Amino acid sequence: MYKVKQISSFLSDITTVNEIYIYLFIRTIIFLFIVFILKQISLKIIKKIKDSKKEYIYSQRVRVISAILKTLIIIFVWADYIKNILTLITFISAAFTIALREFIFNFFAGLYIKIKKPISLEDRIEIDGIKGDVVNIKMMNFEVLEVDEDTKRGQSTGIIINFPNTTIFREPLKNYSKAFKYIWDEIIVKVPLDSDIAKAKGVLYKIINNNEIIKTIPNKMKKQLQTINTEYRIYYNQYEPVIYTEVVDNCIELQIRYLIHPKKARFVASTIWNKILEAYKNKELELYKS
Repeated sequence: MYKVKQISSFLSDITTVNEIYIYLFIRTIIFLFIVFILKQISLKIIKKIKDSKKEYIYSQRVRVISAILKTLIIIFVWADYIKNILTLITFISAAFTIALREFIFNFFAGLYIKIKKPISLEDRIEIDGIKGDVVNIKMMNFEVLEVDEDTKRGQSTGIIINFPNTTIFREPLKNYSKAFKYIWDEIIVKVPLDSDIAKAKGVLYKIINNNEIIKTIPNKMKKQLQTINTEYRIYYNQYEPVIYTEVVDNCIELQIRYLIHPKKARFVASTIWNKILEAYKNKELELYKS
């Protein structure tokens, strides 16, 4: 640090600023630059990871560690002078508290999210009337990739919405991924009143139970419920797809209920309807025509 002191002395003579402050400032810049270089090297190494989710998580950790190191460096370098700064802050702390109230609340709400995890990365949530997938969680805010409510099954609109962390406390939160990944979805098939219901249900059960995505979910759901039974009192008597019957107006509604991942609901529903239409064309199934 001898050369740094020489540079500090030279700059002090030119600017008339106290030499010690110039020296501390230069030291701070050097240490912060070292942290910056280490951060960039770490991010380049992380970019070689093929798993995009792991890449994101590790990148976020590097950024958090970098921020902590920068804070510690400033405290370490300026330790002997922080007392004077704190004395000054004491006189204006009330004004700062009012001005930075939202900043402080969002920071502590961010800590709550990190520790208690009411939301996690990639969760599908609904909050403040907006539904979407969590794509980023920061100390001050979290970001959601909006899902179009006008579309029955919900698909991305491509719009990212920014929420202050305190929204978690102000608005009711629906988490479609909390505890377990799957939700119940329904498809309603209308058939004529004089239809052979047993035959119609047989055709529909065959279509549902042969779906590659649906048929693997019941066992996965059972395992997930077993792992969370110490945290939540959740249980189901029925895991397999089921078809309910209801007479409505001049037809019979066959309500197909099955477990599905919310992000795959639209694709699966489309696949099922294609099979239903194929069965109708092959005269295996009658459909009600209003």
